[in-house]
Amino acid sequence: MSTEAPKLSPVEKIKQESQYLKGTIDSEMGADSDHFGKSDIQLLKFHGTYQQDDRDKRVELKKAGGGKAYAMMVRCRIPGGRITSKQMLAQLDLCDELGDSTMKITTRQTLQLHGVLKKDLRATIHRINEIQLSTLAACGDVNRNVMCCPAKRADGVHQAMVQLTDELVTALAPQTPAYHELWLTDPETGEKTLEGGGPVVEPLYGPTYLPRKFKVGIALPEDNCIDIYTQDLGFLAVVRDGEIVGYNVLVGGGMGVTPALKKTYPALAKRMAFCTPEQAVEVSKAVIKVQRDHGNRADRKVARMKYLVDEWGVEKFRRAVEEQFGQPLADCEPDDVTGFDDHMGWQDQGDGKWSYGLNIENGRLYDNDHRQLKAMMREVCRTFGTELRMTGHQSIIVTDIDPADKDKLIEIIKRHNVRTTEETSTVRRWSMACVALPTCGLAITESERRLPSLIDDLEQPLAKLGLDKERFTIRVTGCPNGCARPYNADLALVGKAKDKYTLFAGGGWLGNRLAYLYKDLVPSDQIVGEIVAIASAYKANRDEGESLGDFCARVGQEDLAVMAAAAPTP
Repeated sequence: MSTEAPKLSPVEKIKQESQYLKGTIDSEMGADSDHFGKSDIQLLKFHGTYQQDDRDKRVELKKAGGGKAYAMMVRCRIPGGRITSKQMLAQLDLCDELGDSTMKITTRQTLQLHGVLKKDLRATIHRINEIQLSTLAACGDVNRNVMCCPAKRADGVHQAMVQLTDELVTALAPQTPAYHELWLTDPETGEKTLEGGGPVVEPLYGPTYLPRKFKVGIALPEDNCIDIYTQDLGFLAVVRDGEIVGYNVLVGGGMGVTPALKKTYPALAKRMAFCTPEQAVEVSKAVIKVQRDHGNRADRKVARMKYLVDEWGVEKFRRAVEEQFGQPLADCEPDDVTGFDDHMGWQDQGDGKWSYGLNIENGRLYDNDHRQLKAMMREVCRTFGTELRMTGHQSIIVTDIDPADKDKLIEIIKRHNVRTTEETSTVRRWSMACVALPTCGLAITESERRLPSLIDDLEQPLAKLGLDKERFTIRVTGCPNGCARPYNADLALVGKAKDKYTLFAGGGWLGNRLAYLYKDLVPSDQIVGEIVAIASAYKANRDEGESLGDFCARVGQEDLAVMAAAAPTP
């Protein structure tokens, strides 16, 4: 029997030799170059930044004999999407002064800056930390931004979820001092300018961290607004008499796929066990340790925890978690996902104040001649100064509005030519897209830049069918990695080849069922026709009260194709 150690992937070797993520980032930042080397590119992800280039400029630069138009994407870690008005204003300043003048609300309730030049990277991350935010672990093979229902409510249930979110962020954060040495010290003197850092030790992750990225979310059964079944680790609150008595623990969700490799696939999390609120943090550590010790470090394509859970089965995985935890866990309570609230429009907080959820199309904040989203956000923040909360659907909630100020908020939104939620069509409100081209290096097709015109072309046919008030999710990604969580949506488009998409159907807005491949390699100019045909088939053949996703799942791919071909279209 061979006793040779398993072969490690190249990224594992980079982590192993990185001195706890320090690498040669410091010296590279001082080098006369507009981009980082291959090893440091991998390590920078743990610090919250990706190196990208503007792919729209590649051909032009190549013809001119130049290289690529490199820039960094910088992502914050914002637990549960909660941010102060002061922090939002500072982020808007950063995107104007050091970024490309736009900012992106992500599908994981945080903010991304784009177009940050290498020479400005240290200043950007330093300034983010000065406003009590961080980029540490926003990317990389660690636990990333913890998602939580963003609704602000006066009840103890939501407050307990916020408390667990913050506890998990602290408990699962990397401890490496490299972050503080690189970003929070004066580059000239080496003097620490912000608090933090410590000895070189990673009690949870060890020197090579996790085999792959790790995502955590906290949800309510009646409000799965953070897509708990897509998380590596999910805590579904079990509420009795208005109090959280514990959580059903879900493990093994994940969206990423490599189409050429059948061994890769999207997966929904599996129900593993029940834990009390007091056990939740230690249970999360136990789950991470099992993935740390047993996840695949030879092949990053199958390194997510979903593959380990599927290989072992959830019962074996549970036993390993219980061994790490130190005691048995109870079985799951019957509670499961039953609803999804996007928290858009006016919602009563229960404390005499109101929250207003504003749909931000694809999460992109920008100003142009037609719409001034950044200017609107600046005035909202300066006028009200309240907490903001970002949703898992890339939108934003303004909290703590006095009833007397409701009209003032709407007036500010409209004055900047921004659609209110009430003026936003249902299909637009429930759609979302990843960034894709021109900055994502993995993108095959357009996504964020394609979706608005797609929705424009769908609104009228859906209205003619009488489906304009029907709630269903449309999600678009520029590649199969699934950053906009396409594989559990009612309908989804996933970039497959240049200007061609795979069309999926049969998921649902509840997020607890995978969609199936309906048609492959659909040209971009045929997408609207395909979706309208599906909607027409749904209108003609649905059962009473049946959602679009439920209908597609019930009839299946073959019958849906036949019905869509036969259904009259508007």
